[in-house]
Amino acid sequence: MRAGIACLVLAYVLSQFYRAFLAVLSPVLIADLGMTPEQLASASGLWFLAFALMQIPVGEALDRVGPRLTASLLLAVGAGGAGLFAAAQGAFAIKAAMVLIGIGCSPVLMAAYYIFARSFSPAVFGTLAGAVIGAGSLGNIGSALPLAWSVEQFGWRGSVAALAGVTLAVALAIAVFVRDPQRVAGHSKGSVLDLLRMRALWPVLVMMAVCYYPAAGLRGLWIGPYARDVFGAGPEAIGRLTLVMGLAMVAGNFAYGPLDRLLGTRKGLVLGGNLICALCLLALWYWPALGGWRTAALLAGVGFFGASFPMVIAHGRAFLPHHLVGRGVTLLNFFGIGTAGLAQIVTGRLFAAVPPDPPAAPFSALFLFFAVTLLAGLAIYLLAKDRTD
Repeated sequence: MRAGIACLVLAYVLSQFYRAFLAVLSPVLIADLGMTPEQLASASGLWFLAFALMQIPVGEALDRVGPRLTASLLLAVGAGGAGLFAAAQGAFAIKAAMVLIGIGCSPVLMAAYYIFARSFSPAVFGTLAGAVIGAGSLGNIGSALPLAWSVEQFGWRGSVAALAGVTLAVALAIAVFVRDPQRVAGHSKGSVLDLLRMRALWPVLVMMAVCYYPAAGLRGLWIGPYARDVFGAGPEAIGRLTLVMGLAMVAGNFAYGPLDRLLGTRKGLVLGGNLICALCLLALWYWPALGGWRTAALLAGVGFFGASFPMVIAHGRAFLPHHLVGRGVTLLNFFGIGTAGLAQIVTGRLFAAVPPDPPAAPFSALFLFFAVTLLAGLAIYLLAKDRTD
């Protein structure tokens, strides 16, 4: 089991890499392919939307087929998408590649969560979930300064082509080493509609819809154009700033996991952390051109306190019936990733609509959008029932 989980974690490293690498690649894609920031935002959003739309069939497959085939076959599709990305000659091919990569990455985290939910005590689900995301966030780090170095040395096409090969190798390793948990008798009964009828899940689903996309949107795309347009940063400086935010997200994922048992509340932990995240976003909105360590610290605050994703899933997991665990965790993931994709598209249009006078103005609008929507979600999440297993 350990080897299989390790393979899934490695696949999740790649998933984190792919969702964030456009922040570093954006300058070279603009220069080589003539893409605009709005097109890049759409490409990033399509990754998230493809990922999200796959969650319902992935949940069905986890419950009916098991995580081994589900994850290995779809990740191989993602490898093909990375190959297409490396050969792309324009915006359309980049967008198509991001769709295929999103499909490929869609099952890997939920496959690990499915194994945890079926094979371990519910009391440790949040800690295990956070540990996987924390370890997988090495991909977030890899898509920062290391990717910038690789692009400098080997070009963006060579770097992404190598990633396609690595992705295919990991897909094969999952097929060999992952072991499916024992099937649950009567596992086919029930559906996503049964889950949506559970009112206890509703405020948790709303929280899932808003907790992830501020950090994902900034780290996955906007931090690169923000540093370039407002502060005149080059690829190396962008790599350093994305690395700082990526490290903060890793630390946040590891910190959230044990805190629910230490504090005795999941709801309170999620509320407090996301409130601080919203305050960091409001500070970036009010002072968008601070620069230096203060801007880096605020972006790191968004990354650290905005890393509540696994804890919100753990909160929702506590309400799920055993035979619908696969469909339940993927439904939660659908709300988190789907809104991240929509937010990228919306923020791309918002960015294009705000005149860059001064250059920080469009980014200030983005920070305000992230902050206001997060605070609105927190207001609804106040109605959630706390549960810590």
